[in-house]
Amino acid sequence: MRILACIKRVPITGGRIVLTDDARAIDTRHLGFTMSPHEECGVEEAVRIIETNGGDSVVLTLGPSEAVEQLRDAMALGIDRAIHLLTDDQEWDGEATAAALTEAIQSDEATSGRFDLIFFGNESADSAGFQVGARVARALGRYCATGLKGVSVEGSSVRCEQEVEGGRDVYVLPLPAVLTVKEGLNLPRYPSVPGRMRARSKPVAVSTPLRPEPQLELVRLIVPAGQGRQAEVLGSGAAAAPAVVEVLRKAGVL
Repeated sequence: MRILACIKRVPITGGRIVLTDDARAIDTRHLGFTMSPHEECGVEEAVRIIETNGGDSVVLTLGPSEAVEQLRDAMALGIDRAIHLLTDDQEWDGEATAAALTEAIQSDEATSGRFDLIFFGNESADSAGFQVGARVARALGRYCATGLKGVSVEGSSVRCEQEVEGGRDVYVLPLPAVLTVKEGLNLPRYPSVPGRMRARSKPVAVSTPLRPEPQLELVRLIVPAGQGRQAEVLGSGAAAAPAVVEVLRKAGVL
């Protein structure tokens, strides 16, 4: 069995996002980076399936030179080798990203054989476009299931589970297939020190795809306003004591 996991380097979720002065990019000077959380589950699932069934696993990313860190993290978890489509720091839109990934997948399959499963995160943690996995599936002409919280290989097919209100929808797809998975599919393992050491010697194939003319125009980015914090002034001095007692009473402290 051959499995591919596609990942993206994204700012650490939960970090404070600051935009550049022109509001057209994220200021990354003080940000840490990680693998997109949904994709961590895709990598973990790929490793588990290969551990059970045997075969070859590959991790693929489109991103700047620093994205090799995330590729090494995936290989530290057990992925066999990596493909790095090297870019500058510019963000690629979903259409361009899917086209570059499709070309890389077809090239690898031409030399090493067809991938039985290709994993994507349901959406990236930064742009959340929800479209790259589906675009790649269409370009490859393969079955696709999205938003999955359950995946199991059953012979020449894969059982896919989506969480819906009141239960789960189940789809059984013939292989080869493209799957987009969500956080909670599994509990990703933490890379061990021996795993990180082994990852240093695993191969990373690097190529530079040609960035097509963007079909979308970026006007500006907006950081959503948080809920903020609210404070209620109960009074000042001794006059505030009854209000404080009432708050404590409502909280069950008194």
